[in-house]
Amino acid sequence: MEKILQEILNWIKLNDKRIIIGISGHGAAGKTTFANNLVNCLNQNEVNYMNTDPYIVSSDIRKQTMIDYTYQNENHCFKMTACHPAAHHLPSLERDIQMVREGLDLLTIDTHYMKSALISSKIKVTIVEGMSVAFINPKLFDLKIYFYTDSETELIRRLGRDVLERGTDINYLKQSHEERRIQYELFMHSYSQQFDIIFKSSDEVVCLEKNYLILNNI
Repeated sequence: MEKILQEILNWIKLNDKRIIIGISGHGAAGKTTFANNLVNCLNQNEVNYMNTDPYIVSSDIRKQTMIDYTYQNENHCFKMTACHPAAHHLPSLERDIQMVREGLDLLTIDTHYMKSALISSKIKVTIVEGMSVAFINPKLFDLKIYFYTDSETELIRRLGRDVLERGTDINYLKQSHEERRIQYELFMHSYSQQFDIIFKSSDEVVCLEKNYLILNNI
């Protein structure tokens, strides 16, 4: 992981233009930790950070949105999770990233869990992190990094994060986990092939599956 971070930092130094980096993947796969590490490696006054959680449709609305799908020859009906593209305000996110690319300032969306912040056109590097990144036009980014994990590791991490930190009901989380994973396999995982760097994490082990950055010197 440290080696990849250094490769990205070296790549940034070699570029004089404005850079937009997209970091995405499944929840609890490690993308936020990686994004924070990258921000810390850079001068924090020289990097914009956009978290895309505010572009996800409210969970209160998604709980009322039931979708039908087939997985391994079995029919399923369950609420739409954030693994589905329709659960995201994609045109709004694409608009805001295009504003960054065009050198315009903007304020991020203000929420009860995340205060609005200025995205400045004077700053060279902008990091856009979150599940929503997977579903928008990949050409909006100069570098795209993707994280995913297996079902068991994700559940353990979500139990620690969503139950302990966010107060999610543990029984509801366990019940919804299987359908969330199925929706991930059906509706999200294929988008990972559009990314330049792919990591798979399991327990405490992180495996680099793809590194287009080095192979093609982008």
